[in-house]
Amino acid sequence: MASLPVFVCLLGLVVLCHSDCFFHKLAPEDPNNPPKGCVDTDGKHHDFDSEWDIQGDCMACSCTSDGLSCCSKMPDAATVDIPEECELVVHKETCSAQVVLKSDKTKECQLM
Repeated sequence: MASLPVFVCLLGLVVLCHSDCFFHKLAPEDPNNPPKGCVDTDGKHHDFDSEWDIQGDCMACSCTSDGLSCCSKMPDAATVDIPEECELVVHKETCSAQVVLKSDKTKECQLM
C-alpha cells in the first residue's frame, strides 16, 4: 500500500504540469482609472495578488497586475500513464479523481 501515496503525489505533479490553463491579459480601458484587480469567469472581482478556486469548474485562479490566470485542477486521462486494465474516473463535484479497475470500478488500481 506504500505505493498508493507515492502515486497520488505523482498524479498531483502531473496535474500541475499538464493542466489546461488560460491567461487573460489586463487591458486598461481608462489610463486615468487603472484596474484594481481581475474579474473571473463568474463575474466576481478579485484584488491583485489574490488566489482562489472556482469549485464548479475545478479551477485554481490567480490575479496579478498582468492579468487573470486559471488552471484546471483535474487530471486529463491523456496526460496520466494509466495501466491498460485501469481507467481514470473524475469526480467533478468534489474536484477529485481516482484510478480504478475497468472490471470493478469499486477497486482502486494497484500501481507500482
